[in-house]
Amino acid sequence: MIGRVRTQWRSRSRLAQVDTYFRWTLYLLPWFTAIGGVAPIMGRTTGGEPLAVALASTALALNVTQGFLAIRLFDRALQRYLKQGETPLSLMIVSGVLTLTAEIALFALLAVRGIGDEDAMATVILAAAATLTPFFKAYSLLVSKRRYMASLAGADAGLILVAGLLTQGWLAGAMLALLLTTAALWSFVIARPSGWMLAVIWELDVARKTQAQLAVAEERLRFGRDLHDVMGRNLAVIALKSELAVQLARRERPEAVAQMVEVQRIAQESQREVREVVRGYRKADLQAELAGARSILRAAGVDCQIEGEEGIQLPAEMESALGWVVREATTNVLRHAAEARHCVLRTRVDRDRDVLVMTMDNDGVVTLPGDATAPQPGSGLKGLQERLDPLNGTLASGPCAKGSYRLTVELPVATEGDTRQRGPRRGLGTKRAGRVERAATRGPGAEGDGRGQREASRGVGTTRKARRAEGIAGAGREGEARGLGTSRSMGVEEG
Repeated sequence: MIGRVRTQWRSRSRLAQVDTYFRWTLYLLPWFTAIGGVAPIMGRTTGGEPLAVALASTALALNVTQGFLAIRLFDRALQRYLKQGETPLSLMIVSGVLTLTAEIALFALLAVRGIGDEDAMATVILAAAATLTPFFKAYSLLVSKRRYMASLAGADAGLILVAGLLTQGWLAGAMLALLLTTAALWSFVIARPSGWMLAVIWELDVARKTQAQLAVAEERLRFGRDLHDVMGRNLAVIALKSELAVQLARRERPEAVAQMVEVQRIAQESQREVREVVRGYRKADLQAELAGARSILRAAGVDCQIEGEEGIQLPAEMESALGWVVREATTNVLRHAAEARHCVLRTRVDRDRDVLVMTMDNDGVVTLPGDATAPQPGSGLKGLQERLDPLNGTLASGPCAKGSYRLTVELPVATEGDTRQRGPRRGLGTKRAGRVERAATRGPGAEGDGRGQREASRGVGTTRKARRAEGIAGAGREGEARGLGTSRSMGVEEG
């Protein structure tokens, strides 16, 4: 039996153990009052008088019944206090009747002088106070503190008036009111904090579960955001290169095989990047993203200019966030600006506000009334804002002139003194990106590939998207000759 109880106790969670401890402590209190307050009067009745013994036995039996009832009553009262159940009105009525009957029996025992020792008054008063406590403990859990105190004040006033008007015993009425107040306050101090403690514990448990759910939701958002940022441009380039391969295959040109090989390579590298996203290791390199944006946009027929201040020292997490901004902005130009010819990416520091401002302007945005293909707010910009939020950054986007679109990002930057104190950081300068991109354009196979693709485009008369894909294909192979320390997947997206 003991082993089974011990096993059940250990199988409970810490929260359930604490809850059980507080509950059963409260359940057993009426038994201590019955044994310690009411049971002693049984041994003090005068000479075994039948009436005195009957009254004492009645009072004790009623308190024992109250002890059994208190287990159910306190459980329901605690559920009501924790807002997990209804008010146990019927149980409160039964408890009130038992308490009142026991009080009548005790004071009748005092009236018939059923206790013969000199401490008869003190013994009955102690038993009467003990008898009141179960009812008051349950009542304190069912009503507010203000209502409890108001009810106690009303009961004291009524008791004094009844005793004074009926028996002219105003002092006796005041003593009874004092007894009632003492029992009520003692019950309130015992029961109410127990209920409050259980409520706090359960609220903490709910908060812990909510925190766990939020952590899962945050991880899902991170995965979705990273997956969108990583795969967005890859899929766009695959679609364009596949379209070019179809056009070339229809003309039976051998370049179609090379284009499909590129598609296969991009798909394989995309798989590797997805695995990195799952592991949470994926980061964007700002310098590689700048070089890749310039190269891929120019290859797609968009004149891309990168302007910025030299020597700006940025933390790694800020560089990574700006890298994702460049990647997403480039993807949006390829997807939504079908007629884009010019694109300017500017980076500057507003020293009056101590913020770094990055803007990307492009033309070629054509939106006709009722056009279903018009750019709509998607998950890309939302994902960027989520990346910028931990850095206290802001993001704004929208049309700024006829046929133009602007993406603006602002990030707070430290002062020069703060930068020096925080140790070495990577620079934002665009010269390295320019050197990387220029080195790519001088790759050994770039000229030949570009010449072959231009001939193919003249021969087949492809659409603008197909011509963009040709340039992107050349830029992809040029990226392999750059020797950057980035992943091969950047060859198309960042090359």
